[in-house]
Amino acid sequence: MNHYETVFILNPVLSDDQVKETVKKYEDFLVSKGAKMISKEDWGLRKLAYAIQNKKSGFYHLFEYQVPGEAIQPMETEFRRDERIMRFLTVKLDKHAIAWAEKRRNRNKKQKAKA
Repeated sequence: MNHYETVFILNPVLSDDQVKETVKKYEDFLVSKGAKMISKEDWGLRKLAYAIQNKKSGFYHLFEYQVPGEAIQPMETEFRRDERIMRFLTVKLDKHAIAWAEKRRNRNKKQKAKA
């Protein structure tokens, strides 16, 4: 099982329910392929560096998970077919990136605990 991180941007015109439904769809898809979800982060509505499909913002989400490599291609095909997804990026993490991701998760937990 390889360790991956996927960031995807959802169309900003979606309602909260549609965003949650889309995120759940891809989480269920990964789990059905045998993925172990390590972390899910909702980065919220953010301004884009450049316009995509004439949109200047989008809902960012990050999944960190472990899954066999053959599950990535079908997921990315689904991303391309889904008009709610504006962009996505999947990265296979090496040991250094895994350690950095763990530090980021711990830092985020501390920030949430303070708030």
